[in-house]
Amino acid sequence: MLTRDTDAFLAAARACAPDFGPATARAAFLVAPDGFGLAAESASDNRYMAEATAFDATRASAQHRDLQRALSAELPVICFAGDPATPDAVFPNNVFATAPGRSIIGRMRHPVRQREAARADIRRFFVESLGRSEIDLSTQPHACELTGALAIDRARGLGFCGLSERCDEAGARLMHDAFGLRATLMFDLAQGEYHTNVVLAVLAGRAALICADGFADPATVAAIGACYGSHAIPLSPAERAAFAGNAISLAPDSVWMSATAARGLSAASRKALTAAGFGVREVVLDAIEAAGGSLRCCVGEVF
Repeated sequence: MLTRDTDAFLAAARACAPDFGPATARAAFLVAPDGFGLAAESASDNRYMAEATAFDATRASAQHRDLQRALSAELPVICFAGDPATPDAVFPNNVFATAPGRSIIGRMRHPVRQREAARADIRRFFVESLGRSEIDLSTQPHACELTGALAIDRARGLGFCGLSERCDEAGARLMHDAFGLRATLMFDLAQGEYHTNVVLAVLAGRAALICADGFADPATVAAIGACYGSHAIPLSPAERAAFAGNAISLAPDSVWMSATAARGLSAASRKALTAAGFGVREVVLDAIEAAGGSLRCCVGEVF
């Protein structure tokens, strides 16, 4: 099912048992911030991106190494070299993703990011080293920026796809099919939002961080919240602005976010995460956040 109908989606979601697959990834991959700097094309529809003078490539590189080191305590993490011709490549989850037995390559909106999809080394790693079949969406005309636009409940096979310039309805269908999901809800993001994963994080299939002001329709927020019940955790506009919604669970009992996001969490949000069984893990990433994304954007998942 791929629908905009919140009632139909919620009925389908409630019938989905958590037997679709592992709730968290078996490994993760990063791309180093080589050539890190302001990408003017990306800045045209990413309100979170800082001015060019705020970019510090040296600090971004050091923080990225710290990120890999921190995540490696929880699961295997590999890091591919960056490319000065692709300054946004530090956010690979928009371009490369996986599902069991498959690697998926997205179609980016901006040419500066479309170049990332041509990385032969990353493609070969998944196909030749991991033995995955490749689903290449990068050459068709519809934007579908993978797990930037699409938040996935991997345990139940549910997708939450925010539509914007970075993903249209045709792109949503392509991703729904590529990931083989049971049900995907399409919805409009609020004006000025570019990616779902800034305003929604599904945590290990049993909780969700939800920034209500990032959605165009309150009915969408209510439907997503109903999927997670008491573990649907509302985030304030201030928490969203601190990137608290750009979080990820890589193990059943933890949630990773940037130090900026962790500082921005309210006491109520921390209490709710604890009640859902998650400890907060944080990494300083303020230099990388100048590029308009945070920790979750940096992490590609291997399922």
